[in-house]
Amino acid sequence: MEPILIGKGVTDDIAVSLLPRFGNRHGLVAGATGTGKTVTLMTLAEGFSRRGVPVFMADVKGDVAGLAVPGEIDGKLAARAAEIGVDGYTAQASPTVFWDLYGQLGHPVRTTVSEMGPTLLARILELNATQSGVLDIVFKLADDRGLLLLDLDDLRALLTLVAAERKNVSTEYGLVSAPSIAAIQRALLRLSQDGGENFFGEPALELADIMRVNHDGRGVIGILAAAQLILKPRLYSTFLLWLLSELFEKLPEVGDLEKPKLVFIFDEAHLLFNDAPAALVQRIEQVVRLIRSKGVGVYFCSQFPDDVPANILGQLGNRVQHALRAFTPRDQKAVKTAAETFVPNPKLDVVATLSQLGTGEALVSTLLDKGIPAPVQKTLVAPPRCRMGAISESERMQVRAGSPVGSRYDTAINRESAAEILAARAQQAAEQAQAPAAQGPGQGGVGQKIGEFLFGSGRRQGMVESVAKQTTRNVGGSIGRSVGSSIGESMMGKTGKKYGGQIGNQIVRGILGGLFGGKR
Repeated sequence: MEPILIGKGVTDDIAVSLLPRFGNRHGLVAGATGTGKTVTLMTLAEGFSRRGVPVFMADVKGDVAGLAVPGEIDGKLAARAAEIGVDGYTAQASPTVFWDLYGQLGHPVRTTVSEMGPTLLARILELNATQSGVLDIVFKLADDRGLLLLDLDDLRALLTLVAAERKNVSTEYGLVSAPSIAAIQRALLRLSQDGGENFFGEPALELADIMRVNHDGRGVIGILAAAQLILKPRLYSTFLLWLLSELFEKLPEVGDLEKPKLVFIFDEAHLLFNDAPAALVQRIEQVVRLIRSKGVGVYFCSQFPDDVPANILGQLGNRVQHALRAFTPRDQKAVKTAAETFVPNPKLDVVATLSQLGTGEALVSTLLDKGIPAPVQKTLVAPPRCRMGAISESERMQVRAGSPVGSRYDTAINRESAAEILAARAQQAAEQAQAPAAQGPGQGGVGQKIGEFLFGSGRRQGMVESVAKQTTRNVGGSIGRSVGSSIGESMMGKTGKKYGGQIGNQIVRGILGGLFGGKR
């Protein structure tokens, strides 16, 4: 298959290209702000798309959306393309689908709470180890009781249930403290205010919809609007990490292919690793190492190479390093680190060149046949065929109107899940609790008065307790006499004890006889 042209090597005057069959060996695009990283990403995305490889990437500044419309070829761009040797350089748009977690600049991107899982959700919520453990218990309880966790309302309902049954849950699953539950609830409130309410729910994103190939054989480029999302770095990085994990878990093993099944570009990669616990970094390392065999290439983009941990950096076979300005001790260290990661070229002083590169120039090293890294080349990066800048709202709407996924994701679905099931159970319990009072015997009139006399009212509790004690002691034929006498005494006093006892006996014999089938 035809290589993907990156640019022209100034050092050895050769074409610098990336072989599609090594596109799944991952890569890194790094450099200071304003040195041309975004243009390089667009050139790579176009190259993969033209060879039938779908691409998914984030649009942090809003200019990556230019991939969706043809560029404006002026004399300067045409001259640069001719110098580099770009064949048939004309303005051309790429097949594009816009996505947006907030559903404003593209199709809404959703996943369910269950699919996100407790580990990544705990990272979004910035929970400590104890609170993360409680979240694990909440997910386990939901599984054991068959309760679907789809949106944040479901998770809130489960937290309320755990709080109500805290003692039993602690005995069965492990200690659950009220402060931990409250901390998770507060974190959910912050996430909801940050727009996370729209992210969790259905319809959930189908991986097939970011791995589409157009009718003319070009890979569809999925562009995630991230200008607002980047302001919530935990949500941004965790979403992309979740998507990467979904690809790893659901795609089958395919080994090395002629070209990747998908290229995943992770812009502002340092956000993924900032303050990440060691276990999470280890998980990312595992995914990056093994997802190659699933046919997925992962390309990190950041300012400094050391923004990516060394164990992961060592797995990135294709490197594009734009200029680094050695103004600070950190910058000087980054220049040295970047220089050491390249295969040396005797014709090039890498350390000196790194700080002297102009915009649109880069040091490039890709994998050659048999996966051997090529010596580093100072390279003029080829210009993309699309617009290198933002697009208008009308252009965005036009692209969305022709989206291959249509309006499948534009309307949210709220099917029965944990929140609805638990609410229905609470309502049923409340109705059952009210049912005996509504159906009790002797409602109103004389019947109610007799019922209060026999079974107690606010004013006669002491009297009924006394009657009950006497009834217990006088089992058999003396029931009527004892109870009757007690009622008679209460009603008539000592003076009318004799007559009151007779009246009481008749009343009680009538009532108890009806209950037990006795003769009156």
